Amino acid sequence: MTDESKGLPFLTRRAALAGIAAGGATLAMPGILRAQGETIRIGFPTPLTGPFAAEAKDQVKSAELAVKLVNDRGGVAGRKVELLVRDDKLNAGEAATRTLELIEKDKVHAIVGALSSAVQLAVNEVTRARGVIYVSISQSDTINESKDFSRFTFHEALNPHMTTAAVAKHTFTKDSKVAYLVADYAYGHEMLRGFKRAQAAIGATSVGESLHPFGAADYSTFMPRLRSMRPDILCICNFGRDQANAVKQAVDFGMNRQAKIVVPVLLHNQRLAIGPDAFEGVVGGANYYWGLEDTVPSAKAFNDAFKAANGGAYPTDYGAYGFTGVSSLLLAMEKAGGTDTDKVIAALEALKYDVAKGPQHYRACDHQSVQSVLVLESKKKAEMKNEADLFKVLASEPASETILRSCSELGFPA
Repeated sequence: MTDESKGLPFLTRRAALAGIAAGGATLAMPGILRAQGETIRIGFPTPLTGPFAAEAKDQVKSAELAVKLVNDRGGVAGRKVELLVRDDKLNAGEAATRTLELIEKDKVHAIVGALSSAVQLAVNEVTRARGVIYVSISQSDTINESKDFSRFTFHEALNPHMTTAAVAKHTFTKDSKVAYLVADYAYGHEMLRGFKRAQAAIGATSVGESLHPFGAADYSTFMPRLRSMRPDILCICNFGRDQANAVKQAVDFGMNRQAKIVVPVLLHNQRLAIGPDAFEGVVGGANYYWGLEDTVPSAKAFNDAFKAANGGAYPTDYGAYGFTGVSSLLLAMEKAGGTDTDKVIAALEALKYDVAKGPQHYRACDHQSVQSVLVLESKKKAEMKNEADLFKVLASEPASETILRSCSELGFPA
């Protein structure tokens, strides 16, 4: 289900196509070569304003760090790298326009970014039409499917299937009764689909679902119905400030005394915003947590570099995507010896990288990054060693193609 079908014009893909047409330029041929001595320019559209702004600003900090570390080592093939950040305002049309400007006006060599299922699909439309490499750093199942596949696009983020399967594995049981509170747009529906698929495999039972509008501030009208379902588990499938508001109000209504609260993605910034009491015991998935530094050398190196560049602050989950997405692209450019599109695509397809969380690689059929999935639980205040000590790592599902949907299921030839 797309955002357009749910009547959310600010997150539609129709606007993306309009943005392409508005450019008025003839479609560029793939693999255009630019002067080999010039600065490598990476476009970075992300929603610096709106309900996902906290996560987006962390992505920028981590992406800037990736660029700084490469430039400090002399750049890529002797060329300095520049990050061009643009605010896509969590709007598909705006994202398409900004991406088109980055390509046509700023002459970027590649795009990294976007923080919404539908917005990244809008960026995907533009980069596919222009033959420009795009590294997506937001969760989406759709972008992996054959109908939306682009040979120029690489999905560095986890996807909802991976996230929900890992979380359900460590929270659902055969006897679980599960209720769902779901944001009524693409992200929420993809997470709901993922949880229901995992639920069916485990043998848990759904007792009902309630859909809420994107950006809702008041969830009080949903709580009586959810409580009447008498669930063992309440899955709250939303993102950004919606997650903070929904979890807090569920706790205010005593839902945490009746059911275990589970989220597909346990967001670092939203836990910080609401505090330990409301989030106590909430379980969710994550791509990254700074506590990996105890067991993963690349996480320690990433944390140390980030803290040195940001006044001692730790990197966050969605922030880490900015680092891993840009880093994987620059590693591929280094292996390709420059920015030739076809050579960089080939390098990305063959790339084995470990820059922050352990081994990763891009699967051939859909360009999905194969990586570990963390399952976290929010700590009690008394358990926290310091203000950054937010979560326990309950499990780490190792990087493996077995945790992905198969290529054939996604619509690719066997």
